[in-house]
Amino acid sequence: MKLYSGKSSLKKMASVFLLLAFNLQLSHAAAAAEFHLEEATISDIRAAILNKKLTATQLVELYLKRIKAYNGTCVNEPQGILGPITTIPNAGQINALVTLNLRPAVRKAWGFDDRKARSLTDAMDDSAAMPDALEVAAALDKHFAKTGKLVGPLHGVVMAIKDQYDTLDMRTTSGADVPYANDRPPEDSTFVERLRAAGAIIIAKSNLGEYASGVPRSSYGGTFCNPYDTERSPLGSSSGSGSAVGANLVTCSIAEESGSSIRGPASAASTVGISATQELVSRKGMVQYGINTRVGPICRTVKDAAKVLDVIAGYDPKDELTAFGGGRMPSASYESMTDSKRLDGVRIGVVREYMHKKLFTKADEQTIDIVSAAVNDLKKLGATIVDPGEGDLFTSCIRKYAPQNLNVLLTTRYPELFPVDANGNPTVDHTSKLLDMKMNPDLVPANLTLREFGTAAPDGQNKYMLNLYLRERGDAKIKSNADLIAYSKFHQDPTFPDRKKARENAEKMLELNMAERMLLRFSVQQVMTQCMTEQKLDAIVYPTSNIAPTKLGSPAGPPVNGRSGTGVWTFIGAQGLPVVTVPAGFTTETYDLIRDPSAPQTPESAWGTRGGENRLAGDDRTRLTGPFPAKLPVAMDIAGLPFSEPVLLKIAAAYEAATKRREPPAAFGPLAGEP
Repeated sequence: MKLYSGKSSLKKMASVFLLLAFNLQLSHAAAAAEFHLEEATISDIRAAILNKKLTATQLVELYLKRIKAYNGTCVNEPQGILGPITTIPNAGQINALVTLNLRPAVRKAWGFDDRKARSLTDAMDDSAAMPDALEVAAALDKHFAKTGKLVGPLHGVVMAIKDQYDTLDMRTTSGADVPYANDRPPEDSTFVERLRAAGAIIIAKSNLGEYASGVPRSSYGGTFCNPYDTERSPLGSSSGSGSAVGANLVTCSIAEESGSSIRGPASAASTVGISATQELVSRKGMVQYGINTRVGPICRTVKDAAKVLDVIAGYDPKDELTAFGGGRMPSASYESMTDSKRLDGVRIGVVREYMHKKLFTKADEQTIDIVSAAVNDLKKLGATIVDPGEGDLFTSCIRKYAPQNLNVLLTTRYPELFPVDANGNPTVDHTSKLLDMKMNPDLVPANLTLREFGTAAPDGQNKYMLNLYLRERGDAKIKSNADLIAYSKFHQDPTFPDRKKARENAEKMLELNMAERMLLRFSVQQVMTQCMTEQKLDAIVYPTSNIAPTKLGSPAGPPVNGRSGTGVWTFIGAQGLPVVTVPAGFTTETYDLIRDPSAPQTPESAWGTRGGENRLAGDDRTRLTGPFPAKLPVAMDIAGLPFSEPVLLKIAAAYEAATKRREPPAAFGPLAGEP
């Protein structure tokens, strides 16, 4: 079935899906079950449609009712969307979806304002080549009525796409308030094409931290809130993608991650996120893609996330990195990996480097305990747990291999051991000292651990990749990062980092030099491969974030022994390794960091080599307050080596089935009359 004109690849894929017989009949038990929208899975949707208890159109309308009820503004904006905000306790809204895939007349009939329009530059919006969500649903219903078969594995599944990705039918600005001549891109992202061909219905673009920052607001979409506590952050940058799924505004969503932008929002929404191997899913059509950006789904169950991954994964000639997947794709579907209930024979390492309470704060302790309990659950399922207890899982191994692999990154980091002159030239034999460390790892500095492995210098990638995207997009007005600075509107709030400044800092870069970034990425992947192989580990686990979601507008604080100020562990994800994030439980209390002029000043050295990219006035004097009663989601990361998604999904699914830790947010329950 061809819904979008001029897309031969979609037609071919649709035919393939039909030929592969995705329309297997479901069991009589499933067929007899009543459909309930809240927490509905892909299997639930397919069963209801196949048994004529639900149409795709009805499903879209049900989700639109929830969007209408729950997707409003969730903060006070006395000076408008760009000005300072204050939080609203129990707001009952989350502002997760920024643009709705509805024709103008339909959007107005539903009562959604003009800012949710598919396009601000195409007021008529009447092209037959770009059907809206309800028109797509109607076409799916017509196909099913005629053939008795579903279009593909995601027939009728209602999804949101992070506004960082191109959708030809909806505006794409990466959260920015920028006046493109045409706010629609010329074509879909590759994975969006694949979703449409599989029968998915794209209902909206989800809100995000502007230009994929971790800041929980955007200039166009405004501030977004956590469905479990609307005064708190949904984490970023794929905030709306996580929250929309967590609050049951959509079935699944697509997110993006460069450091923690899939895992963080998934954890904050008690959902499942797959931060796929860097080379597994095409980045074509992503605003500002890079060597550390990757695409992945967020759903409420492991099986659903695996089903979406089955559709979007694979080689794309428009993204050269996906060529590395040749010969490394699984022989069976990712979904088939999610049926195991036992983990016998699976070896899982516990990254205690991220879980030593003595290294962190009181705010970290309950999360560490919850994830430690999750480790025991894995053991009960038959997994062999490699737990160093009070020690570290990888430090001794890192000390053996990292100095040689890091080489110049290590010598630059420790100038007291590797001195240089005013021009940066060595004044002693650096090679000799590195050899000494290779022969005697005890000579390696003690703080070289997984927590403090290293960073790379700014490399110009941000500016280069954004300008590349804009050139390929071909807009008549916005052609460069400099144009974004000149023409965009930016939010101005002293409690949120200045996003215009971030664009200006990117513009200052005059060189693209990714040598350090590529060296770090290779070194991490090689060392992790060596260390996991030595211990015969199939996967490793650790808390997604050591602390619960923070208050909107609160100080992030400096890194604490390698963990980010917001609590999320970013390092492993930033190097392209796959991670599956699963709900692990909920806190009973939390602590909050507040600005206090009378507090001791944070030493400048505590901010790390980048000086705290999101530091604001007053952030250098803070104190921890609490504990306060709070039921907030906690998640566990299950990470592995490149292309190890099958075993990660097996672990995640078995854990999910045994523990059932996800709970939907109580304040966003079923509407009156909702099935």
